[in-house]
Amino acid sequence: MLDTNEGPEGSPARVNASHFCSVSSQPIPTRVVLLAGPSGSGKSSLAARTGLPVLRLDDFYKEHDDPTLPRVPGSMDIDWDAAGSWDADAAVAAIAELCRTGRTDVPVYDIASSSRTDHETFRIEHSPLFVAEGIFAADIVERCRDLGLLADALCLRGRPSTTFRRRLARDLREGRKSVPFLLRRGWRLMRAERHIVARQTALGAHPCGKDEALGRLAAARVGQRRRTPVEAPAPE
Repeated sequence: MLDTNEGPEGSPARVNASHFCSVSSQPIPTRVVLLAGPSGSGKSSLAARTGLPVLRLDDFYKEHDDPTLPRVPGSMDIDWDAAGSWDADAAVAAIAELCRTGRTDVPVYDIASSSRTDHETFRIEHSPLFVAEGIFAADIVERCRDLGLLADALCLRGRPSTTFRRRLARDLREGRKSVPFLLRRGWRLMRAERHIVARQTALGAHPCGKDEALGRLAAARVGQRRRTPVEAPAPE
């Protein structure tokens, strides 16, 4: 199991990776693991278990009044599960800045109102690896790979019926949308889940369950730590 780097209250804290940091003036070669999967597949909870910094890609959704938002065919519902509802350019720019500088400005998005309510500075300090998770993470695999930022790309998969129950319980608990909307969306996503996983796999995300995902994240963490240059101690 991965080190959770728990804080004093027992909750996962952002990793203090100063022991990975080069003591030279050279920048740490930071990389990202993109964690995709259908809505409700458990991406957020799995990412939290790693102890790594986690960038929430859902915060890069477009706002409700954006004229480019796609619609569900045959409905007036906004299709929040279509990649066109999300600002991929801003997400890639944030990931690139994190890899380059260790910090970036990100929006704070309220799903219930479909709007950006604030912004904040997100820092990964000296961690050589971080996770970016969201349902559209697979859509930027190729771009992150081309920029030399990618450590791995994963797509969580499971039983569509289990994902449906988990997603609906979460969305109702958090009051994300109206109940009729959530039921319509949930039923549509359950029927499309295998297609969603196939699409994300085709985009370059490796399909796997939680145990395999944790294993690959652990391997990426070890591999990235080895990539980090460490200055040899001076002779006595």
